[in-house]
Amino acid sequence: MTKYGMAVDTKRCTGCNMCSMACRVDHNLPTEVLYSRAHTEGGDTFRQAGGTYPDQVTMKFYTLACQHCDEPACVEICPTGASQKREEDGLVLVDGEACIGCESCIAACPYEGVRTLVPQSPTYPLDFALGDAAAAEHLPNTVEKCTFCVERLDRGEKPLCIDICPAYARTFGDLDDPESEISKVLAAREHEQLLADQGTGPNVYFLK
Repeated sequence: MTKYGMAVDTKRCTGCNMCSMACRVDHNLPTEVLYSRAHTEGGDTFRQAGGTYPDQVTMKFYTLACQHCDEPACVEICPTGASQKREEDGLVLVDGEACIGCESCIAACPYEGVRTLVPQSPTYPLDFALGDAAAAEHLPNTVEKCTFCVERLDRGEKPLCIDICPAYARTFGDLDDPESEISKVLAAREHEQLLADQGTGPNVYFLK
């Protein structure tokens, strides 16, 4: 058994959104859909620092996407079983063929904005498909989200955001393997999980 997880180093992340844009291209996402995005912890707007100048100014970034939870609220509430958790590696996925677009999973998920309903008539930035040929097709009126690049994992590769990050701020691997890179990083660094008090058991960690 494998339990995939990700760690994001908030001391390294610059909020460049390279991970989000690479994901958009590799999955040929409709213009209305985004799997991940960077958020600023500091001021009220993106890339705005908080605190008082000059001694107490603070700013750091969180990249928010599906947390691939141990106890995903989306799976529990889905009326058709479209939202599901893979037994072999813990990935939380959506079966587009089974999804009816009811948005119950969006309402149940405590992480706002990580799931998107593909519109009835999605639009694309170009008139031809981009990215990985193995990426899932985008079906109208179905919910989509980050899959940890399941098509790449099934080929023995890492998620694209791991490989593309210019700041080397991301680590990915098997949380159940004490010798994996992510297990060693989490053992060595203080970290936190987003909304851990919701009881979903998120598997994305943010290094302090």
